[in-house]
Amino acid sequence: MTGRVFRLHSTLELPLEDVETYFEEDPDLPPEIDDIDITRRNNTLIIKALSDDESISKYTPTAQLKASVTETRVWEEEPPRAGGPQWMDDEEEEIPSELVEFACFKGDRETVLQNSALQYPMFLVLRKIATLSEKGTLTAITEEDGELEATRIVEGEPRPASIEVVESPQGAGDGDGGVNWRDNEFISD
Repeated sequence: MTGRVFRLHSTLELPLEDVETYFEEDPDLPPEIDDIDITRRNNTLIIKALSDDESISKYTPTAQLKASVTETRVWEEEPPRAGGPQWMDDEEEEIPSELVEFACFKGDRETVLQNSALQYPMFLVLRKIATLSEKGTLTAITEEDGELEATRIVEGEPRPASIEVVESPQGAGDGDGGVNWRDNEFISD
């Protein structure tokens, strides 16, 4: 399988526990990825592709997914809002809540999906993680075996996506908009 990732944007957030459970359950990884190495450095989660392919040097950095880890308070039920009904003023019950760590895959290709060796297979892993997420969006333009493909996953659900090719609004083909360095009056001979 060959493939490339041209564009990618992610706003995915899911509980860190769900990410860890997914990888502990021995998921079906793309054939190019032999295993996954998960490292946590402070508030950063790095999920690195490991390959047993002899053509990839041991010094070549393989693709990795990078997520920030944040703690968010999650309530069992929606807390009352200011200006809401005042019938609970006499006895305010504390609504049960807990702190949950979330893995946040947020940013563009270079932020979320780093390094080019095994990048497309690692994108397929990210696409699977996106279907587990209940919050956020993953959009991408990829190429597999010579065919362009648009991906859009919103809150865990794949949605229709298409690629539209349009002319550049700057008219880049006209030669306008650039600096003519040969006939520039501000550059002396």
